[in-house]
Amino acid sequence: MEKKLSKKTLFKSYINWSFFHLTSLGFERMEAFGFLHSMMPIIKELYGDDKEEEIKALKRHSVFYNVEPILGTVVPGIVAALEENRANGAAIDDEMINGVKVGLMGPLSGIGDSFFQGLLAPIFLSIGISFSEGGSVLGPLFYIFTMFPFIVFFSYFVYFRGYRLGVNSVDMFLGKNAKRIQEAFAVLGLIVTGAIGASFVSLSLNITVVEEVTVQGFLDGIFPSFLPLMLLFVTWVLMTKKHVKATTLILAYVVLAFLGSLLGII
Repeated sequence: MEKKLSKKTLFKSYINWSFFHLTSLGFERMEAFGFLHSMMPIIKELYGDDKEEEIKALKRHSVFYNVEPILGTVVPGIVAALEENRANGAAIDDEMINGVKVGLMGPLSGIGDSFFQGLLAPIFLSIGISFSEGGSVLGPLFYIFTMFPFIVFFSYFVYFRGYRLGVNSVDMFLGKNAKRIQEAFAVLGLIVTGAIGASFVSLSLNITVVEEVTVQGFLDGIFPSFLPLMLLFVTWVLMTKKHVKATTLILAYVVLAFLGSLLGII
């Protein structure tokens, strides 16, 4: 009799991944046990009557695994389809299933990080910050009720899309257009980040060289917002090249702002 995963089992698998993908994160296996937890309902339904196959499946999904978890929701869906086909006698071995998982880790992480962390989150956050001016609660509420529903509906869609397409969906992420998509989101994310920096970072010098001639006026005549740009650049260098913590930089900037205001130069 052909085995067919129920909608309830697939939904439970999706929920397990969505809520627990990072709960046992470690350097040795990263998201491996989060992925295994998402596969548990699948394994139980397909191999519950075959202890040996169940053990093999548990071991199969306990190996190192790491992916951007939102777009990466498509992988448990694909693997669920592969496991279903394997349980029905298809020539799908451990190497093929792990190969699909490993092959998708890089492309999905590149595209997912660029889109969600580099583009979507900054856009929603910048809008929320603008709503928060004057202490309004609309800012955080806007972010919560836009970002969270989008993530839920998107991840639900890609999980079941991955299940329906099975291994055929791999071409979508490993094909010739995958690199273009990743690069496009990365560039767009940089543009958005630059726009946010120009809108919300403010720095000016209150230094007069001669009468009616100020340093700030001179800089604005050559390159408007030059100082905020330099502040962003220095921050980027310190965080990415020198590995200075964000909290350390925040405290340093607070002290500099206080001293500059006290001296009347900022």
